[in-house]
Amino acid sequence: MNDKRMNISIEQAKLLGNALRIKIISKLIDSPKTAKQVAVLLGQSGGNIHYHIKKLYEGGLLELVEEKKVGGVTEKYYKSRGKWFNSIHSETIDPVLKEGFNASESTALSIRLYLSSDQKEQMTEEFKSFLEKWIQKSSVSREKTEYREYSIGVKIVSTKNDDKEGGTT
Repeated sequence: MNDKRMNISIEQAKLLGNALRIKIISKLIDSPKTAKQVAVLLGQSGGNIHYHIKKLYEGGLLELVEEKKVGGVTEKYYKSRGKWFNSIHSETIDPVLKEGFNASESTALSIRLYLSSDQKEQMTEEFKSFLEKWIQKSSVSREKTEYREYSIGVKIVSTKNDDKEGGTT
């Protein structure tokens, strides 16, 4: 399984601001697939999936690993370059998660805990596993009235200030 973390730019992060693209990447983590194979797995049109795969590939988030000639058609097999993507910028990339976004619905959860480094890493892995389960559970239904897209962000932040002046909170 491709568990590699990939540092990404703001432009690449914007490509991930779409639930369908996250579902596409989830289908391309373990083994390379064609756009048609991904479309079948997601119950989407081939043209729609091809469009999104092309954008993800052009943005450097997918790699083309194989091309096969089948009849007069060239099948292109893509694989995700990472399973988790880290923004190399400190600002929140997804505009929906930024302060001041006027969402029709929002749930904010916040808690402070004392954790060892090992516990913090364990919690991070548990959040990843939790989010992966929900990627698989979530729908990519075209029925807009039944489903609504949500943006979910988990941020684990030390309360110690990283101020170069030595300040702490």
